[in-house]
Amino acid sequence: MSAEMSGGAEGLFELHEPEPATPTDDVGGDPARSTAPLAVRMRPRSLDEVVGQAHLLRPGAPLRRLVEGGAAASVLLYGPPGTGKTTIARLLAGVGSRHFVALSALSSGVKELRAVIDDARRRRDRLDQQTVLFIDEVHRFSKTQQDALLGAVEDRLVLLVAATTENPSFSVVSPLLSRSLVLQLQSLTEDDVRSLLRRAVADPRGLGGAVELTSDAENALVRLASGDARRALTALEAAADGVTGTGATEIDVPAVERAVTEATVRYDRQGDQHYDVISAFIKSIRGSDADAALHYLARMLVAGEDPRFIARRLMVHASEDVGLADPTALQAAVAAAQVVQLVGLPECRIALAQVTVHLATAPKSNAVITSIDEAMADVRAGATGAVPPHLRDGHYAGAEKLGNAVGYRYPHSTPEGVLEQQYPPDALVGRDYYRPTGRGGERLLAERLPKLRRAIRGEN
Repeated sequence: MSAEMSGGAEGLFELHEPEPATPTDDVGGDPARSTAPLAVRMRPRSLDEVVGQAHLLRPGAPLRRLVEGGAAASVLLYGPPGTGKTTIARLLAGVGSRHFVALSALSSGVKELRAVIDDARRRRDRLDQQTVLFIDEVHRFSKTQQDALLGAVEDRLVLLVAATTENPSFSVVSPLLSRSLVLQLQSLTEDDVRSLLRRAVADPRGLGGAVELTSDAENALVRLASGDARRALTALEAAADGVTGTGATEIDVPAVERAVTEATVRYDRQGDQHYDVISAFIKSIRGSDADAALHYLARMLVAGEDPRFIARRLMVHASEDVGLADPTALQAAVAAAQVVQLVGLPECRIALAQVTVHLATAPKSNAVITSIDEAMADVRAGATGAVPPHLRDGHYAGAEKLGNAVGYRYPHSTPEGVLEQQYPPDALVGRDYYRPTGRGGERLLAERLPKLRRAIRGEN
């Protein structure tokens, strides 16, 4: 039985069982395809037309051997949108006599998978034909759905070609990962996108030379694409339609601006981009690069990240990486979080930007987090000991008979407010956790703390 379906979220073509190549194979032999989107019409027909991914398509590389029919292995294609995952799957459709089936994780379940596997078994037994199964957005499959593939992949009953924009280490079950080649596709370089645009302008499958692209407009499209081939071609087509609709033939920067109002930010709040961008944000603040931190903050806000999440991370960072080097840092972060709660977007972006700059330009110290982590590590290791008797609670009948609070010395009874007295358990006397740096506000603490310790421990 047939289980062929649309290619899904990549959305640039429909995958069907491949027919022998013909001179009209670039448009599928269907004249109606001439009205297809430019990104569809310019889809590579062979490996030689693929732009980018040289690290995967060089001679002898696993992916090239697979596409050329010289290897049989299941692969997970992992990379951003518009980098060629579906294109590579399409090229695999024409390899030898393999039967090609495409499923989308958005619309398929275990029932459809089992139907494909049963059909693949019949084709292998009766026709000696191998099945290539392309699954788009495989990260959207549940664990049960992914587990249903394991046997067929392990026995090579099907060659799995799975595409995902998410890091498969987070989204694909370990047994399926271990049975597949994981190949990471990279965003196209600016030169790759530039080459693609020029080909689309000149190629008869594309715009056929009907328009000219100015150098500045080309640069604008390259920046807009951010390494995404589909985005570049979609923007080019929109600009070309706007120009030809007025009878003109030149695409300039204003034409691009009219066609595209705002670049879509590549960011998934449930995916690894979420973690990558917030990580870059915090590391930029820690590294005192206010400009980079503002870039990542803007990236999150434009993409629709929850400002409460950003505010929480800023509060943590204020203590973790600034600490007492600037005691006002935590106050500023908490104040920004309150603005987020009380005011909301878009105005709260200003408070978030303010505290981002504050933290980025503040003196840095991780002495606070280091001190509490060392103290907790000692406690977990059993370095606790009994509370010294003179520090125990003495506010109940019979406490004095037990020796509790007996001998406690009240610091305020001395002019300095500090006196010699044991505070930690016996096993931890002399153990120093907090070690202030000489930066910012901790410079004064670094001078004062040794004096306090000597006075408390009677070392004067």
